[in-house]
Amino acid sequence: MSGVTGELNLKVAINSRQVLKIAMPIAVSILIPQVNFITNNIFLSALGEQTLGVAGITGVFYLVFAVIGFGLNNGLQALIARRAGQERLHEIGNLFNQGVRITLGFAALSILLTYFVAPVIFRHSLHHPQDIEMATSFLRIRIWGLPFLYVYQMRNALLVGINQSKYLVYGTLVETVSNIILDYAFIYGNFGFPQMGFNGAAYASVIAEALGLLVTFAVMHLSGVTKKIALLNNIKYDQATVKLILTQSAPLILQYAISIVSWEFFFILIEHHGKRDLAISNIMRNVFGLFGCVSWSFAATSNTMISNIIGQGLQERVTELILRIMKLSVSFALFIFITLNLKPDLLLQVYGQNSDFIQAAIPVVRVVSAALVLQSVSTVWLNAVVGTGNSRINLYTETGAIILYCIYNYIMLEVLKLSIVVGWASEWLYWISLFIPSFFYIKSGRWKNKVI
Repeated sequence: MSGVTGELNLKVAINSRQVLKIAMPIAVSILIPQVNFITNNIFLSALGEQTLGVAGITGVFYLVFAVIGFGLNNGLQALIARRAGQERLHEIGNLFNQGVRITLGFAALSILLTYFVAPVIFRHSLHHPQDIEMATSFLRIRIWGLPFLYVYQMRNALLVGINQSKYLVYGTLVETVSNIILDYAFIYGNFGFPQMGFNGAAYASVIAEALGLLVTFAVMHLSGVTKKIALLNNIKYDQATVKLILTQSAPLILQYAISIVSWEFFFILIEHHGKRDLAISNIMRNVFGLFGCVSWSFAATSNTMISNIIGQGLQERVTELILRIMKLSVSFALFIFITLNLKPDLLLQVYGQNSDFIQAAIPVVRVVSAALVLQSVSTVWLNAVVGTGNSRINLYTETGAIILYCIYNYIMLEVLKLSIVVGWASEWLYWISLFIPSFFYIKSGRWKNKVI
């Protein structure tokens, strides 16, 4: 970490090397939480299909709240990157401090909602009483990891926004290793701990998130980043900055919340098809999360680089940069697509299920792998819109795509009762619906006079 003692390089260059320099550490930082999800599910798969299925429902429910932080993260990242491009370094620390203040308020509200509203939702949506009890008990533990996750996401926005994404990996590595060890200890009762079963995964995740956050801030302090951006110089409430962050982030928060709520709706419809279909879909969520990390890293890169070069006054090169990022994103996605379709059973065998389960899941893997290619295009253009500063366009785009997604799934899964293979094809409709308006908005040039 001695290499950070010089001046921070705030401006980005428009070339593939710069794209990869930003994107790859982001990919690792996104990948590690997904590895945690998968680790939980691998350990829980030994407890049976029912537990694996309920893990899918609770995982998506937790994501509903997690994406609130992700929306704040993306809005804050665009603001920090814009200030970095403008070389207004003294404003970045205050943006981060006020962002953390906002997220902790959201975390407190989310915990209350989980305790008092989640049981009501599950009682009116799930069919099996045991599923309801398991999901409620798990979430009342798991939700306490949310404050750590939110601050962790703010850290991501800060480091990516100031072109220091290489420091993302330290805390995430600690989180992953500790999550694996604690899963093994808590779920099965190893190392002298009591056997906690399904709830053990919740305790493990909360503790791992706290440890990852602690290491993150230690690294930022030791690297000198904290001092250079005046991170602790102004921690007082700043109404103007809070308003700016919320104005930029509120449409994104709502956008991501709508997106994940629709996924929870999808999983509830799948639950009506039986425990096997639900367990298969939970694994597919893991597949989407794991292999979608690269696409999301290029999406985050698109957000921060577009905002940065606009801050430099290089609006005329925005489309050129988007196409460069998109080509790299699609290249990685095609490699993943080919790999998954050559031997899909190898991935599924990790979950320890029987051959009938694997054969039923393979057609869904093929559908999901194709959706990953579509995602690699759409997310780059969608997040480029965030980088321009007009996050309301993203909300309108997401709302339209989600309406189509939910109508499709309700008709296919609930009315016609078709297979989950057909249900998962809704991802194709979703990503295409996101791409089209994002593409035409960027090409229209209506974002060029937007000031943030």
